[in-house]
This record gives sequence, C-alpha cells and structure tokens, in this order.
Amino acid sequence: MPNLTTPIKKDKIRINEMGSEVIDGYRCKPKDYDPNRPIMHYKTLLLICDDERCKKAGKIDKASELREILKDMGLNKGKNRIKISRTGCYGACRFRQVCQVTENTQANGNPNNNALWLRHTHNFTKEDWRGIFTLLSTNKDLKNELDKKHFIPMKVYE
Repeated sequence: MPNLTTPIKKDKIRINEMGSEVIDGYRCKPKDYDPNRPIMHYKTLLLICDDERCKKAGKIDKASELREILKDMGLNKGKNRIKISRTGCYGACRFRQVCQVTENTQANGNPNNNALWLRHTHNFTKEDWRGIFTLLSTNKDLKNELDKKHFIPMKVYE
C-alpha cells in the first residue's frame, strides 16, 4: 500500500490527490497557484487532536493511519469523502485522544453527526474506525449506533 505522506510520482513529477504538480520539498503544495480553484469536497471532516498529550497517548501518527484506512475503503475522494485534519490542543486532555466530527451540511452531511466529540480514540482499533467510517459515509446517526461511552458529554451554557 502506498505511503500517503508522499505524493504520487508520475514520471518524476510529483502529483497530489487534487491532480496538481507538487513543489519539491512539500507533500501536497501545488506548484501553480490558482486562487479560483475550489477546495476538494468533503462530506465529513474529522479533527484529531495531535497536540503533545494526545499524540503521546496514541504513540502513532493517527491521522496518517486513518487516511490509509479511508483510502483503502475508497472514502478519500468522491461525494462521501471523509477528510482527516490534525489539530492542536482542545483542552480536553482527560478524554484523550479526542476527535471532533464535523459534517458538511451545506452538501450531503448528516446534521445529527455534526459537532460530535469522540473520546479515547487512541484505543479504537482499525476495525472500529472502519465501522465509524461506514456509518458516516452512509449517513447513519453515530449516537444511535455507537455506545455512549465513546462520546464526550457537552455542557451548553444558557
């Protein structure tokens, strides 16, 4: 399986997933800047805490691991694309490693999965993640499908 941190090489020209030639020394930065080119669509965005404490809890590059799974499942592009982004500290270290689920409700995202927080994701297996990705890509409500122990309780101030 190819390493997702390295762009595709095609006749020594490095190409990112958007089809743009990549500047030497970068993983995905396009060589030709087009200010009018749209960003790549995503249905769901997962924001993974990658700050000091959470990174140590996982002891692996969780974002890259999840991207590999998504690529294997065919969910790294297309209308059901799930995007993984690393974040800094959320201040929720007691629940490490946390993941915020954000749905693209302007397109085809499920509003019931928007702004959900998963906790202790460093303990999730690859099969757990595959199950979550399948639920997200098929617009199932995570709160109805996963055990409540996986969610961080949220307090909303009035």
